[in-house]
Amino acid sequence: MIFGIGTDLVDISRFKKMKSLNNFAKKTLSNNELRIFNTLKESNKASYLAKQFAGKEAISKAFGTGISKPVLIKDIEILRNEKGKPIFNPLGNIKKEILNLGIAKTHVSLSDEKNYAVAFAILEV
Repeated sequence: MIFGIGTDLVDISRFKKMKSLNNFAKKTLSNNELRIFNTLKESNKASYLAKQFAGKEAISKAFGTGISKPVLIKDIEILRNEKGKPIFNPLGNIKKEILNLGIAKTHVSLSDEKNYAVAFAILEV
């Protein structure tokens, strides 16, 4: 049964215009995500960060809280499997919240096209 659905749309140009993209990345990405971010070419960093941010927002919306306690942005980690599929890896408080709510499955999809990044998330109990 579906617990929640979330979606988010981000304008990548907002990220490209940031004077401190690296600082924003440090504030929003998990340690694993930040390691990946730091290996990217400069030309790919804004797109990666926009997709990660949209994914985190979509997941937080699926929880019904948005980015606020107990859902903290750095606790929402989105990695990729060997085929490139996004995988939600909950950390910290959100991991506990998933257990408390009985969330059994999570799904997240990320995409970008030209100036936009979009994310869609589903949480199942």
